[in-house]
Order: sequence, then structure tokens, then C-alpha cells
Amino acid sequence: MDLRLAGRPALVTASSSGLGAAIARRLAAEGCPVLVHGRDRDRAEAAAEQLRAAGGVARTVLGDVTDPADLERIAAAATAFGVSILVNNAGPVAQHDWRTAGEQAWLDSWAGNVLSAVTLIRALVPAMRSAGWGRVINLGSRTATSPVPNLVDYGAAKAAVVNLTTALAKDLAGTGVTANSVSPGVIVTEAMRAMFLADDPQGRDWASLEPELAQRYAPNPAGRLGTPDDVAATVTFLASPLAGYLNGLDVRVDGGLVGTP
Repeated sequence: MDLRLAGRPALVTASSSGLGAAIARRLAAEGCPVLVHGRDRDRAEAAAEQLRAAGGVARTVLGDVTDPADLERIAAAATAFGVSILVNNAGPVAQHDWRTAGEQAWLDSWAGNVLSAVTLIRALVPAMRSAGWGRVINLGSRTATSPVPNLVDYGAAKAAVVNLTTALAKDLAGTGVTANSVSPGVIVTEAMRAMFLADDPQGRDWASLEPELAQRYAPNPAGRLGTPDDVAATVTFLASPLAGYLNGLDVRVDGGLVGTP
């Protein structure tokens, strides 16, 4: 299926590795020039080179999304790149419960997950509005609607991300710009998969081990854990012109996990 994304520039924050890199690969494969963002120059350049080697167009921008000066630089680079698809993927997470989450933890979660997204939205959406087309996709989390006791500040910040996305969609009514959030469940990176396999005393392969892990960590009707590609495919569709009637949504990519702790 042609998603009609060719030539539409995208910024994916925190895309030098992990989930962001998977999203960047999917968008690039559909023909989007991608502005790869990260904090480490070597990792960002390596990710961009991977996209170019596969036939894509990619450039890099460096910066810490919790630093206002860096955010200003990222926004300027994205403006110069002509970004019409903004994917706010950056979202620092640390484990805190109500006893260990001090004031700074709450402030850090807010800065990294909420203010970073708001700043880039305010910088980039006016040009999308003027052009009559654009996409804003914010990464939420299952914790936004199904809080877990050891991620209290993170879950609250992601709930704010989901809420502000819907508010933004309403503000952009009739402009051709849509805003949606995508909330992943438990997503297994390659490093996490290797850790689980190494720790299994029975030495099972992933196909044998995954159903047990899914039941333990994220019991869901799909019977497995999520992958970065599961999330990337959803983001890429929402970024496309084909998804123009999907607006103000929070799309859970969690295998059907609902209401579990």
C-alpha cells in the first residue's frame, strides 16, 4: 500500500536508537526525508547513515530535549528541514513510586515528556497550519490510562501528553493538520530480548519463552510482547494522508492490555 508519504519531511525525536529509530526507518522507507535526533553525535550519525544506505534521505540534529537552548536549536533545524510530520518520541523514564518520587523527579518527567513536546509543537505547527497539511504524533504510554505503582511521575506526565494531544486536535480543527497520540504497552527491544533469553534457566528460544513473559509482565489477548515495529507501523500510518480522518485519538499499541497493573 502506498501511504503517500514520499517527500514529506519528518522529525522524530530520540531516533538515534530504539523505538525512535524504528519509527524513523519506517517513515524513511515510505519516502519521508527524516531528521534524526539524538544526544550522541556518533549514534545519531550512524542511525542517519543506516537510513541513507537503505535509499532514504536523512540528516541529524543533536540536543537534549530537557534543555531549552537545545530545544530551540532542534526546532530551528526542523524548520529549516521543512518538517511537516512531528513525532514527539523523546520521553525520559525512571522508576519512582510515591515514596521515592521527589519534587525533582516530577519536574524532570514534566520537562522531558510534556514541555519538550509542547515546545516543538509551538515551534513547528504554525507552518503546518499555513501549509494546510501536517501531522503531530505524540508518544504516550500504557501508564497514561493504566497507572503502575513504580512509574508515578512518568505515568502522570504521559497522561498529560495524551490530554494535550486531544486539545491540540481540537485547536487545529479545519486546518488539515491532525494530532494523535500512540501509547505503547510493553515493547521488547533487542537488548531486552537478549537479557530475557540469557536469564532463562531452561535455555529456551524466544518463541517458547515469550508467552510466559507476556503472561508475567503484560497479559494481553495477543499473547505476546510488543516490538518497536508494532509501534512504528502505527505511527507511520497516522502520519500518512490516508489517516486524515483519524484525529484526537490515543491509539493503544499494547496487544489489548487493559486495566492490568
